[in-house]
Amino acid sequence: MNRHLLCISYRFPPETYPLTSRVKNMLEHLEASWDITAITAAKHPTLGKNVTIRRVPPRTPEGLFRFLKRIKMGKLIDLFVWPDAFIFWILPALFEARRQIRARRPDLILVFMMPYSTGLLGLLLKRLTGIPLVFNLNDSITCTDMNPSHPTRLHYRMAHWLEDRYVRRADALIYVSKRNIDRIAARQPEKYRGKLHLIRRGARPHDHAEMAPPADGIFRIVYTGGMSGWYHFLDERGTPSFGKRLFHAWNRLGRHRLVTLDHRSHSPVYIGQAIKAVVEKHPEWAGRIEMSVYGNQYPQELVDRVLKMHGIEGFVRVYPPVPHAEVKDKVRQADLLFMALPERTDGSPGGRISAKTYEYLMTDRPILAAVPAGENQEFLVDKPGVHMVSPRDSAAMADAIERLAAASFEGRDLRVDRSCVQATMTNRSRAEAFAGVLDEVVGA
Repeated sequence: MNRHLLCISYRFPPETYPLTSRVKNMLEHLEASWDITAITAAKHPTLGKNVTIRRVPPRTPEGLFRFLKRIKMGKLIDLFVWPDAFIFWILPALFEARRQIRARRPDLILVFMMPYSTGLLGLLLKRLTGIPLVFNLNDSITCTDMNPSHPTRLHYRMAHWLEDRYVRRADALIYVSKRNIDRIAARQPEKYRGKLHLIRRGARPHDHAEMAPPADGIFRIVYTGGMSGWYHFLDERGTPSFGKRLFHAWNRLGRHRLVTLDHRSHSPVYIGQAIKAVVEKHPEWAGRIEMSVYGNQYPQELVDRVLKMHGIEGFVRVYPPVPHAEVKDKVRQADLLFMALPERTDGSPGGRISAKTYEYLMTDRPILAAVPAGENQEFLVDKPGVHMVSPRDSAAMADAIERLAAASFEGRDLRVDRSCVQATMTNRSRAEAFAGVLDEVVGA
């Protein structure tokens, strides 16, 4: 191999983050034609034969941060640690990167974000060495779905300045959302717009595509992943204490909010109400429709309280996270896959697109997508076997569940042939497009 790639990624396999899945897929493909050196903060990083990994431990002052949060001063971290709390890793990582460059000068520097501060390391290295630089941003710094508010208006302007800086200094930038690319390109001079490339996330074809769900008379609805809306339902009941109101006011002070997200729609409450309505309409189906959520990281007491509050504890079961290798087994048991995302309260479209979108489409199961206006909805709308509903429309959810459950109980096969779209969404096809961008930058 005569090409050398220096990769910077704070997160790294086998950690379980959406970004590390991207890192794994891309580097495993690239190592066939590149000699790769990777710098990361991950505790036990490992990947491939031709990837040399150099670990630089995190330098975040966790003790200080825990103390500030304990005394209710965590807001100071947001105000004064910019662009994020991982900024302390940049200097030691810079020293290690310089050592690696002196040992063998790379042909290209590739930086995976988040965290966003790792982009500063890429800018420093390019300024010091002149080596071509490529950024991969799974999520835009200025995407309002990911960052609906900023500590102050100044922080909001700084985020725009930083992302524009990345665009103008890097040789290429790779995003996963077309809406985000279009928005960012619109504020750039024409000469920089060609640097922006859309390469969506990919997914592996599931090895259970030919296997039907269990034929036991149960209609199973499955959601894989965590949900974030639990605490937001409690806000509807009771008045918070004076101390809590004061703390919330302090946290809101000076904050620049761009959009407000309704996290309640990122929960199983509305679909639970839909299942309840279907069973009330068809009493003979009692006990035959199940909703299972795998991936809860919130206190079980909180989850149980919310489910009981809405009278759906008998219809929704919430389980802790399962190992990634077992997720396919949970999907295999499903008759219907459910997905949900937080809705913007003003109804405006967003640019976030979930990794779950691709993972679900790689199965042959019907999908009930309770997603808001924006890129997820636009990407899913014409795909086979996808039933689109508004995030809080329990009536529409109930209608879809009733039709699909009735078909299942009649013995009809609900599986969907998505081979026409799956071929374009594989990890391999995404990695080939990714490699093409790198080749273009180095002139290969």
